[in-house]
Amino acid sequence: MLDDVRRLRVMVAGVRGAALVERVLPAPLPRVWQVMGDLEGGFGEFQPDMRSVRVLRREGERVEALARSRFGLRAHFHGVLRPGWCWLQSRFLVIGMAAVDEGGHTRVALTGGVRVPGRAALVPFGARRELEEAMARLAARVS
Repeated sequence: MLDDVRRLRVMVAGVRGAALVERVLPAPLPRVWQVMGDLEGGFGEFQPDMRSVRVLRREGERVEALARSRFGLRAHFHGVLRPGWCWLQSRFLVIGMAAVDEGGHTRVALTGGVRVPGRAALVPFGARRELEEAMARLAARVS
């Protein structure tokens, strides 16, 4: 059976232009996911492009959210959020996050970027740099 990080690796492998940043953080999974899974709080603090996220609806694992970027752009996301897993898509953006326990530490994987409408592809320009920045900010926040 695939854990959530492996599942995200598989999904990223199937999307042209997608990048995956993965790192083991020296913090327990509950503390890491408390930040990552808090879409209206901690998530915006470590994602470099997010100014705010407002959850509009949540039914079980299904979530609908409105995000605003630091540049004033808006995205209406639909997706799944559960402990250790988040996959959100809007018309033009994708955000994927996964986290698993690794002996008291946490393996985290992040992906995301600008979608190419109608295709399984992301625009790769700047995505890896932004993901690396997000991972560094997350690491600083939970350490």
